[in-house]
Amino acid sequence: QVQLVESGGGLVQPGGSLRLSCAASGSTLSIVIMGWYRQAPGKQRELVATITNGGNTNYADSVKGRFTISRDNAKNTVYLQMNSLKPDDTAVYYCNVASLRGPIETRYWGQGTQVTVSS
Repeated sequence: QVQLVESGGGLVQPGGSLRLSCAASGSTLSIVIMGWYRQAPGKQRELVATITNGGNTNYADSVKGRFTISRDNAKNTVYLQMNSLKPDDTAVYYCNVASLRGPIETRYWGQGTQVTVSS
């Protein structure tokens, strides 16, 4: 089992920045990918960014050049630095990790943190 605790959401003006953090605990040695998803009201949850144990990253086209995902393996923590925020970035952001034990992959989700971009 992996437990995830997120922090860092809030209200920010357009053009501003926020940094989200997600700390993992429990069976962290089995984690292979960490990432962030978001869900806006009335929309489906969508991928924002992921990062592998080796540091390979993947971003949604809508956030490329504005968001940066990183991780501190020693702290089992993944970060999402969000710059040049737009109202369309308003959503609940969820931390997600993929845990691999042999052939079995399990996904874990954080509780979500609200990000609101508004003037």
